[in-house]
Amino acid sequence: MLRLNKLSRALVLSLATMGVAHAGVSSVDVDKAQRPLSEQTDRLIVKYKDGSTVVQQRMGAAVQAQSVASDALGARTERLQQLAAPLGARMTLVRQMGTGAHVFRLDRQLSVQQLRQLGDQIKAADANVEYVEPDRKMYALMTPNDTNYSSQWDLYEATAGIRAPAAWDQATGTGVVVAVIDTGYRPHADLSGQIVAGYDMIADTAVSVDGNGRDNDPSDPGDWAAAGQCGAGEPAENSSWHGTHVAGTIAAKTNNSLGVAGIAFNAKVQPVRVLGRCGGYTSDIADGITWASGGTVSGVPANATPAKVLNLSLGGGGACDTTTQTAVNGARSRGASVIVAAGNSNANASGFSPASCSGVVAIAATDRFGARAYYSNYGALVALAAPGGDVRSSASNGILSTLNAGTTTPGADNYAYYQGTSMAAPHVAGVAALMYSVKPTATPDQITAALKSSARAFPGVCNQCGTGLLDANAAVTAILGGGGGTTITEVEPNNSISAPQTISAVGTVNGSISSTTDTDYYKVTLPAGKTLVATLTPPSGKDYDLYLYNSGGSQVASSTNAAGAVDSFSYVNSGSSSITLYVRVTYYSGGTGNYTLALSW
Repeated sequence: MLRLNKLSRALVLSLATMGVAHAGVSSVDVDKAQRPLSEQTDRLIVKYKDGSTVVQQRMGAAVQAQSVASDALGARTERLQQLAAPLGARMTLVRQMGTGAHVFRLDRQLSVQQLRQLGDQIKAADANVEYVEPDRKMYALMTPNDTNYSSQWDLYEATAGIRAPAAWDQATGTGVVVAVIDTGYRPHADLSGQIVAGYDMIADTAVSVDGNGRDNDPSDPGDWAAAGQCGAGEPAENSSWHGTHVAGTIAAKTNNSLGVAGIAFNAKVQPVRVLGRCGGYTSDIADGITWASGGTVSGVPANATPAKVLNLSLGGGGACDTTTQTAVNGARSRGASVIVAAGNSNANASGFSPASCSGVVAIAATDRFGARAYYSNYGALVALAAPGGDVRSSASNGILSTLNAGTTTPGADNYAYYQGTSMAAPHVAGVAALMYSVKPTATPDQITAALKSSARAFPGVCNQCGTGLLDANAAVTAILGGGGGTTITEVEPNNSISAPQTISAVGTVNGSISSTTDTDYYKVTLPAGKTLVATLTPPSGKDYDLYLYNSGGSQVASSTNAAGAVDSFSYVNSGSSSITLYVRVTYYSGGTGNYTLALSW
């Protein structure tokens, strides 16, 4: 029988008993930090073409605002009031901005979506309106107060982190269950309240270590082995507490002034124990996949909380077998995404299972610099990459998560740095949970496509590592806009609005800025009722900007963040017919290079 093993490199440094005391009162304003996307505001910004003459520059604006005659403003305010009346709101003029636009206040809060639709009506009713947009409220990006968050470079560092803080302003995983099909879990202060009922699928007592077969207790008794116990010449192994480490990356309790932050910290982890001493059997793992996703396994009670995301940080040699493929097919048919580690053999993932199974999302590992980790598998079957760490130069370059201090049997709570594709996969599983939480109706194929299309360019060299490096914020944005799509190659010349490259389907453009004067235009036909989401990921340290123009050539949206930062905007077509839009990528500073532009609707 094939026995599958955990896909992580050994424990490197145990941070013994770091901050395991009970959490105090959080000093973070969680309400503001986790503001939902359906935010509201009571203000609208209206720019009239005759209201100002503006000379705008990137580092500032030279504006000569022209006062509109009071009677004209009165008439315009009345017109706005008539259009706002069906929404039950009255509008009053507040002031004119330095840019020449006017700010209007409503007497009640409306959603940003409602105000965008109102803005479209205002533009349609008055040809003198240059643009209208909600006066949106902004909030500080969420920064967890977990004591070891600063050590979690994989979540926030600009070079190779997954950009989790920006994603947390959109989603936190609420309502989603993630199955960790692994060694089980140890109760841990940083996982308190994060676990839903799981199952121990290990039938063989020689593997289970706990003295019995299958039961409803997925806790991890340890997977230690004496020398030679796992095969002639095999060395002794301490307990890995592998499933506990994976679970912490996905959903460790966050903002509890303790330990580490989880990626989808409002999701729940369902531990499904399939790995024990010397690994685990394919038959047990396949049953774990089936049960976790809501399927029926003979002799096992029904799963009361089926998982939408399955994380398998495990694998073995050989191509995908029929048993595992059948289980994966069943899980996907029940609406679950199956995220798997690509493997740690520095080889093509096509020779490993379950990474080579059809329909799974196989994940390669990157180091702290965004390059392929030396151990990571690769190849055409890899979907994308995520941080897995490389501790050769420093333990802190690994992935820090929840663990147990016991060498063989369980001991105290602690935290440790691990490295491996086992650590990369739960980053993607956590982001998939964020995506499902904002779009519960998404299909596994849509989640996969959005993950791939939103991945950002690798900061380092990562050949055959899929479409790019996991970008949590861009992935959530992509699934909200429809997600998915294929890879599109930029076709030159496309440097003017009169000669754009036409984008006919959702996808990610692989483009380049070849000179300091280069600019690229992409034409999109946006159907009625759809929202265009554009996400520009520049090379590290370079500053490219993102603009949107309507069919008349007027700018209707933009994003001009600093060097190395992702630019993104959304634009709603609230009309009854399709409209033509032009997305523009242009150079600002830092030098030439390649970029990705994810477009979804």
